[in-house]
Amino acid sequence: MIPYGRQTIDETDIDEVVKALKGAWITQGPSIEKFERHLAEYCGCKYAVAVSSGTSALHLACLAAGLRRGDEAITTPITFVGTANAIIYTGAKPVFADIDYNTVNINTNQIKKKIGKKTKAILPVHFAGLPCDMQEIANIAKKSRLIIIEDACHALGSEYKHGSKWVKVGSCMHSDMAVFSFHPVKSITTGEGGAVLTNRRDLYKKLLMLRHHGITKNSSQFSNRNSHSKGPWYYEMLDLGFNYRITDFQSALGISQLRKLDKFVERRREIVSIYSKELSGDDKLIMSEKPSHVKSSCHIYYIRIKDISNRKKIFNKLLKAGIGVQVHYIPVHLQPYYKENFKCREGSNPYAEQYYRETITLPLFPDMTDTEVKRVIKVLKKIL
Repeated sequence: MIPYGRQTIDETDIDEVVKALKGAWITQGPSIEKFERHLAEYCGCKYAVAVSSGTSALHLACLAAGLRRGDEAITTPITFVGTANAIIYTGAKPVFADIDYNTVNINTNQIKKKIGKKTKAILPVHFAGLPCDMQEIANIAKKSRLIIIEDACHALGSEYKHGSKWVKVGSCMHSDMAVFSFHPVKSITTGEGGAVLTNRRDLYKKLLMLRHHGITKNSSQFSNRNSHSKGPWYYEMLDLGFNYRITDFQSALGISQLRKLDKFVERRREIVSIYSKELSGDDKLIMSEKPSHVKSSCHIYYIRIKDISNRKKIFNKLLKAGIGVQVHYIPVHLQPYYKENFKCREGSNPYAEQYYRETITLPLFPDMTDTEVKRVIKVLKKIL
């Protein structure tokens, strides 16, 4: 079986984890700050806060943005449920804006239509690693004074053009925060893990505190003016935070993985190039044109089946042939929880629903060999 995605771990990664495990700190130690620094430097951002998962990163970003009961935040239905769930965790309501059918990213015109008096934030998702139109989203947000939280869980290593310059996703050039995931199928892995990046110091300090139960030991943040008379053990809980900490040995793995990130992305792009070249002429598939002003990290490679009545049959035959296919994603607004609690209905996001009916995700990961890629293509063409 060729899996649809898989981590790439080598001996240098293992050695770094072993060193961390043998060191004085396995959690709340110096490796975490080092990982955060390397991550921020790679993306061209001021601050990074590493946490226990991509979902916890989204949750903390929504909290730091000030989302609360009575607020609304706009996002896409084509994403993992964690994006919308993070909005609900704060008490706010997710509002779904349909996708652009070609890119599968959130449609900026639909964002404009969904903005209301209660809207406080926009959570664009860089689907499959393809950057959204962040310049336009930033323009929309500025007019309505909205916070932007990029769900970049697919997009570590992706870039987009800003004028004549290429900018990394995660630079937060056009957003308040950007969120990454380090799950095993993502660009790099720490096992489980995630991070929030920002250029705003106020959000950075808030995120650090929320990650650790809402507690601070920074005397400049204390509400007790006589705290200087307390002992060195003194701390204050200023907000209702969470235990969303990442460990030092996970961070050691993350640092090691970051050194190889560009090679990982380069290999993913090579595989995508082979897929696209071999499949572009097949009249049973719908192929998408990608914008020239963006460079995807190629988190996944999806195909679209023209005859949607055959999608399930093709999917099952691929599995039977040892090809580990997947579907990304069932539109969030069609999930029973969202239908019941937020009155979401079928037909409300037609392009997202159409994409879902057509799509199959093919295997894609850095260790995938050319022989395996060719096998996937050969089996798929035979089934089609």
